[in-house]
Amino acid sequence: MTATMHRTIAPARRTSSQNRARLIPTIVIVIGAIYALIPVAWVFVASTKGPGELFNSFTFAPGSGLWQNLGALFTYSGGAYGMWAANSLLYAGLGGLLSTLVSASAGYALAKFQFVGGRIFFAALLAGLLIPGITLAVPQYLLLSDLHLAGTQLSVLLPSIISPFGIYLCRVYAQGSIPGEMLEAARIDGASEFRIFRSVVLPLMVPGMVTVFLLQFVGIWNNFLLPYIMLSDTNTFPLTVGLNSLLDRGSGSPALYSVAIIGSAVAILPLIALVLTLQRFWRLDLIAGGVKG
Repeated sequence: MTATMHRTIAPARRTSSQNRARLIPTIVIVIGAIYALIPVAWVFVASTKGPGELFNSFTFAPGSGLWQNLGALFTYSGGAYGMWAANSLLYAGLGGLLSTLVSASAGYALAKFQFVGGRIFFAALLAGLLIPGITLAVPQYLLLSDLHLAGTQLSVLLPSIISPFGIYLCRVYAQGSIPGEMLEAARIDGASEFRIFRSVVLPLMVPGMVTVFLLQFVGIWNNFLLPYIMLSDTNTFPLTVGLNSLLDRGSGSPALYSVAIIGSAVAILPLIALVLTLQRFWRLDLIAGGVKG
Protein backbone atom coordinates (compact mmCIF):
# COMPACT_ATOMS: atom_id res chain seq x y z
CA MET A 1 0.00 0.00 0.00
CA THR A 2 2.77 2.42 1.01
CA ALA A 3 4.88 1.53 -2.03
CA THR A 4 1.91 2.09 -4.32
CA MET A 5 1.25 5.54 -2.82
CA HIS A 6 4.94 6.41 -3.18
CA ARG A 7 4.90 5.48 -6.88
CA THR A 8 1.79 7.62 -7.38
CA ILE A 9 3.15 10.68 -5.56
CA ALA A 10 6.58 10.63 -7.28
CA PRO A 11 5.23 11.17 -10.85
CA ALA A 12 2.94 13.89 -9.51
CA ARG A 13 5.93 15.70 -8.01
CA ARG A 14 7.89 15.37 -11.23
CA THR A 15 4.96 16.77 -13.20
CA SER A 16 4.67 19.70 -10.79
CA SER A 17 8.40 20.51 -11.05
CA GLN A 18 8.25 20.26 -14.86
CA ASN A 19 5.31 22.68 -14.94
CA ARG A 20 7.24 25.16 -12.78
CA ALA A 21 10.29 24.81 -15.04
CA ARG A 22 8.13 25.59 -18.08
CA LEU A 23 6.45 28.50 -16.35
CA ILE A 24 9.65 30.46 -15.75
CA PRO A 25 10.58 30.89 -19.46
CA THR A 26 6.98 31.84 -20.20
CA ILE A 27 7.07 34.56 -17.54
CA VAL A 28 10.38 35.88 -18.89
CA ILE A 29 8.98 35.99 -22.44
CA VAL A 30 5.82 37.78 -21.28
CA ILE A 31 7.84 40.38 -19.37
CA GLY A 32 10.08 40.93 -22.38
CA ALA A 33 7.06 41.30 -24.67
CA ILE A 34 5.46 43.84 -22.34
CA TYR A 35 8.74 45.76 -22.08
CA ALA A 36 9.02 45.91 -25.89
CA LEU A 37 5.36 46.71 -26.59
CA ILE A 38 4.78 49.47 -24.02
CA PRO A 39 6.62 52.14 -26.09
CA VAL A 40 4.73 51.05 -29.20
CA ALA A 41 1.43 51.23 -27.34
CA TRP A 42 2.32 54.69 -26.06
CA VAL A 43 3.06 55.90 -29.61
CA PHE A 44 -0.36 54.75 -30.81
CA VAL A 45 -2.11 56.31 -27.83
CA ALA A 46 -0.13 59.56 -28.07
CA SER A 47 -0.97 59.81 -31.77
CA THR A 48 -4.63 60.32 -30.81
CA LYS A 49 -3.85 63.35 -28.65
CA GLY A 50 -3.75 66.95 -29.76
CA PRO A 51 -0.83 69.24 -28.78
CA GLY A 52 -2.63 70.42 -25.65
CA GLU A 53 -3.50 66.92 -24.49
CA LEU A 54 -0.03 65.58 -25.32
CA PHE A 55 1.88 68.00 -23.11
CA ASN A 56 -0.61 68.39 -20.26
CA SER A 57 -0.77 64.77 -19.10
CA PHE A 58 1.01 61.44 -19.49
CA THR A 59 -1.64 58.74 -19.56
CA PHE A 60 -2.61 55.83 -21.75
CA ALA A 61 -6.12 57.22 -22.18
CA PRO A 62 -6.90 57.98 -25.86
CA GLY A 63 -7.21 61.63 -26.85
CA SER A 64 -9.53 63.46 -29.21
CA GLY A 65 -7.07 64.71 -31.82
CA LEU A 66 -6.59 61.63 -34.03
CA TRP A 67 -8.26 62.94 -37.19
CA GLN A 68 -6.78 66.39 -36.72
CA ASN A 69 -3.30 64.87 -36.43
CA LEU A 70 -3.83 62.67 -39.50
CA GLY A 71 -4.94 65.67 -41.54
CA ALA A 72 -1.94 67.69 -40.40
CA LEU A 73 0.39 64.76 -41.18
CA PHE A 74 -0.68 64.23 -44.79
CA THR A 75 -0.95 67.94 -45.59
CA TYR A 76 2.36 68.91 -44.01
CA SER A 77 4.65 70.67 -46.50
CA GLY A 78 2.49 69.74 -49.48
CA GLY A 79 2.31 66.00 -48.71
CA ALA A 80 5.95 65.47 -47.75
CA TYR A 81 5.04 62.48 -45.57
CA GLY A 82 3.64 60.54 -48.53
CA MET A 83 6.85 61.24 -50.47
CA TRP A 84 8.98 60.04 -47.55
CA ALA A 85 6.85 56.90 -47.26
CA ALA A 86 7.28 56.21 -50.99
CA ASN A 87 11.04 56.63 -50.64
CA SER A 88 11.13 54.25 -47.66
CA LEU A 89 9.11 51.71 -49.65
CA LEU A 90 11.56 52.02 -52.53
CA TYR A 91 14.64 51.65 -50.34
CA ALA A 92 13.25 48.83 -48.21
CA GLY A 93 11.31 46.98 -50.92
CA LEU A 94 13.85 47.08 -53.74
CA GLY A 95 16.83 46.88 -51.39
CA GLY A 96 15.33 43.94 -49.52
CA LEU A 97 14.48 42.11 -52.74
CA LEU A 98 17.94 42.58 -54.27
CA SER A 99 19.62 41.67 -50.99
CA THR A 100 17.53 38.49 -50.75
CA LEU A 101 18.48 37.40 -54.27
CA VAL A 102 22.18 38.09 -53.66
CA SER A 103 22.06 36.33 -50.29
CA ALA A 104 20.31 33.27 -51.76
CA SER A 105 22.81 33.03 -54.62
CA ALA A 106 25.87 33.47 -52.42
CA GLY A 107 24.52 31.22 -49.66
CA TYR A 108 23.73 28.44 -52.14
CA ALA A 109 27.18 28.72 -53.74
CA LEU A 110 28.93 28.56 -50.35
CA ALA A 111 26.83 25.59 -49.24
CA LYS A 112 26.97 23.40 -52.36
CA PHE A 113 30.14 24.30 -54.28
CA GLN A 114 33.81 23.88 -53.51
CA PHE A 115 35.94 26.65 -54.99
CA VAL A 116 39.28 28.34 -54.39
CA GLY A 117 39.04 30.90 -51.63
CA GLY A 118 35.65 29.68 -50.44
CA ARG A 119 36.78 29.22 -46.84
CA ILE A 120 38.51 32.60 -46.83
CA PHE A 121 35.35 34.23 -48.17
CA PHE A 122 33.24 32.53 -45.53
CA ALA A 123 35.65 33.60 -42.77
CA ALA A 124 35.48 37.17 -44.05
CA LEU A 125 31.70 36.86 -44.06
CA LEU A 126 31.68 35.80 -40.42
CA ALA A 127 33.99 38.70 -39.60
CA GLY A 128 31.53 41.01 -41.33
CA LEU A 129 28.82 39.87 -38.93
CA LEU A 130 30.87 41.26 -36.04
CA ILE A 131 31.32 44.75 -37.52
CA PRO A 132 28.63 47.25 -36.40
CA GLY A 133 26.93 48.96 -39.30
CA ILE A 134 27.62 52.37 -37.77
CA THR A 135 31.36 51.92 -38.34
CA LEU A 136 30.81 51.41 -42.08
CA ALA A 137 28.62 54.47 -42.68
CA VAL A 138 31.43 57.02 -43.03
CA PRO A 139 33.67 54.81 -45.27
CA GLN A 140 30.63 54.08 -47.44
CA TYR A 141 29.93 57.79 -47.74
CA LEU A 142 33.52 58.53 -48.76
CA LEU A 143 33.50 55.71 -51.32
CA LEU A 144 30.17 56.71 -52.87
CA SER A 145 31.21 60.36 -52.82
CA ASP A 146 34.24 59.47 -54.94
CA LEU A 147 31.84 57.73 -57.34
CA HIS A 148 29.65 60.88 -57.38
CA LEU A 149 26.69 58.92 -56.00
CA ALA A 150 26.43 60.54 -52.56
CA GLY A 151 23.15 62.42 -52.24
CA THR A 152 21.34 60.14 -54.69
CA GLN A 153 18.93 57.32 -53.95
CA LEU A 154 21.58 54.82 -55.09
CA SER A 155 23.73 55.84 -52.14
CA VAL A 156 21.12 54.26 -49.84
CA LEU A 157 20.21 51.33 -52.09
CA LEU A 158 23.68 50.01 -52.97
CA PRO A 159 25.02 49.47 -49.41
CA SER A 160 21.86 47.60 -48.46
CA ILE A 161 22.23 44.95 -51.18
CA ILE A 162 25.01 43.03 -49.42
CA SER A 163 23.98 41.53 -46.09
CA PRO A 164 26.54 39.26 -44.37
CA PHE A 165 23.89 37.90 -42.04
CA GLY A 166 21.52 37.23 -44.96
CA ILE A 167 24.22 35.32 -46.83
CA TYR A 168 25.09 33.31 -43.72
CA LEU A 169 21.43 32.50 -43.07
CA CYS A 170 20.89 31.37 -46.68
CA ARG A 171 24.03 29.22 -46.53
CA VAL A 172 22.78 27.44 -43.41
CA TYR A 173 19.31 27.01 -44.91
CA ALA A 174 20.67 25.71 -48.24
CA GLN A 175 22.79 23.13 -46.46
CA GLY A 176 19.79 21.73 -44.64
CA SER A 177 17.01 22.00 -47.22
CA ILE A 178 18.62 21.17 -50.59
CA PRO A 179 19.58 17.49 -51.06
CA GLY A 180 22.75 16.95 -53.04
CA GLU A 181 21.12 13.95 -54.79
CA MET A 182 18.47 16.24 -56.27
CA LEU A 183 21.12 18.53 -57.73
CA GLU A 184 23.03 15.58 -59.21
CA ALA A 185 19.86 14.19 -60.77
CA ALA A 186 19.15 17.57 -62.39
CA ARG A 187 22.70 17.73 -63.77
CA ILE A 188 22.40 14.20 -65.18
CA ASP A 189 19.20 15.29 -66.92
CA GLY A 190 21.21 18.00 -68.65
CA ALA A 191 19.96 21.04 -66.73
CA SER A 192 22.32 24.01 -66.60
CA GLU A 193 23.45 25.41 -63.27
CA PHE A 194 21.33 28.52 -63.79
CA ARG A 195 18.25 26.43 -64.51
CA ILE A 196 18.92 24.27 -61.46
CA PHE A 197 19.18 27.36 -59.31
CA ARG A 198 16.03 28.90 -60.79
CA SER A 199 13.81 25.82 -60.95
CA VAL A 200 15.08 23.61 -58.11
CA VAL A 201 16.97 25.68 -55.56
CA LEU A 202 14.88 28.85 -55.32
CA PRO A 203 11.55 27.05 -54.67
CA LEU A 204 13.16 25.03 -51.87
CA MET A 205 14.70 28.15 -50.31
CA VAL A 206 11.52 30.26 -50.27
CA PRO A 207 10.98 30.10 -46.46
CA GLY A 208 14.59 31.08 -45.80
CA MET A 209 14.44 33.83 -48.41
CA VAL A 210 11.24 35.18 -46.85
CA THR A 211 13.04 35.43 -43.53
CA VAL A 212 15.98 37.27 -45.10
CA PHE A 213 13.64 39.63 -46.97
CA LEU A 214 11.68 40.41 -43.82
CA LEU A 215 14.82 41.11 -41.80
CA GLN A 216 16.28 43.27 -44.56
CA PHE A 217 13.03 45.14 -45.16
CA VAL A 218 12.63 45.97 -41.47
CA GLY A 219 16.31 46.90 -41.14
CA ILE A 220 16.28 49.24 -44.15
CA TRP A 221 12.86 50.68 -43.25
CA ASN A 222 14.11 51.58 -39.76
CA ASN A 223 17.61 52.64 -40.85
CA PHE A 224 18.39 56.22 -39.92
CA LEU A 225 22.14 56.76 -39.90
CA LEU A 226 22.98 55.77 -43.49
CA PRO A 227 20.33 57.93 -45.24
CA TYR A 228 20.99 60.72 -42.74
CA ILE A 229 24.65 60.80 -43.79
CA MET A 230 24.09 60.16 -47.49
CA LEU A 231 21.10 62.37 -48.33
CA SER A 232 20.68 66.12 -48.24
CA ASP A 233 17.64 66.63 -50.48
CA THR A 234 14.30 66.50 -48.67
CA ASN A 235 12.70 64.86 -51.69
CA THR A 236 14.90 61.77 -51.22
CA PHE A 237 14.44 61.42 -47.45
CA PRO A 238 12.98 58.16 -46.07
CA LEU A 239 10.52 58.26 -43.18
CA THR A 240 13.19 58.02 -40.49
CA VAL A 241 15.09 61.09 -41.65
CA GLY A 242 11.91 62.97 -42.54
CA LEU A 243 10.40 62.43 -39.10
CA ASN A 244 13.69 63.48 -37.51
CA SER A 245 13.50 66.76 -39.40
CA LEU A 246 10.00 67.24 -38.00
CA LEU A 247 11.31 66.76 -34.46
CA ASP A 248 14.09 69.27 -35.11
CA ARG A 249 11.53 71.85 -36.17
CA GLY A 250 9.26 70.96 -33.26
CA SER A 251 11.32 73.10 -30.88
CA GLY A 252 10.01 76.17 -32.66
CA SER A 253 6.54 74.80 -33.36
CA PRO A 254 5.35 72.35 -30.65
CA ALA A 255 2.39 71.27 -32.80
CA LEU A 256 4.86 69.40 -35.02
CA TYR A 257 5.55 66.96 -32.18
CA SER A 258 2.03 65.58 -32.56
CA VAL A 259 2.59 65.27 -36.31
CA ALA A 260 5.88 63.44 -35.78
CA ILE A 261 4.31 61.03 -33.27
CA ILE A 262 1.39 60.07 -35.48
CA GLY A 263 3.82 59.80 -38.39
CA SER A 264 5.80 57.26 -36.36
CA ALA A 265 2.60 55.33 -35.59
CA VAL A 266 1.60 55.21 -39.26
CA ALA A 267 5.13 54.09 -40.20
CA ILE A 268 4.75 51.02 -37.97
CA LEU A 269 1.62 49.78 -39.75
CA PRO A 270 3.37 48.54 -42.96
CA LEU A 271 5.75 46.44 -40.86
CA ILE A 272 2.86 44.84 -38.99
CA ALA A 273 1.08 44.13 -42.28
CA LEU A 274 4.26 42.64 -43.77
CA VAL A 275 4.79 40.26 -40.85
CA LEU A 276 1.15 39.12 -40.93
CA THR A 277 1.35 38.57 -44.69
CA LEU A 278 4.65 36.65 -44.78
CA GLN A 279 4.09 34.43 -41.75
CA ARG A 280 2.06 31.98 -43.85
CA PHE A 281 5.28 30.96 -45.64
CA TRP A 282 6.76 29.84 -42.32
CA ARG A 283 3.58 27.91 -41.54
CA LEU A 284 3.76 26.14 -44.90
CA ASP A 285 7.38 25.24 -44.22
CA LEU A 286 6.52 23.76 -40.82
CA ILE A 287 3.67 21.75 -42.32
CA ALA A 288 5.95 20.47 -45.10
CA GLY A 289 8.55 19.46 -42.53
CA GLY A 290 5.93 17.63 -40.52
CA VAL A 291 4.70 15.72 -43.58
CA LYS A 292 8.25 14.77 -44.55
CA GLY A 293 8.92 13.59 -41.03
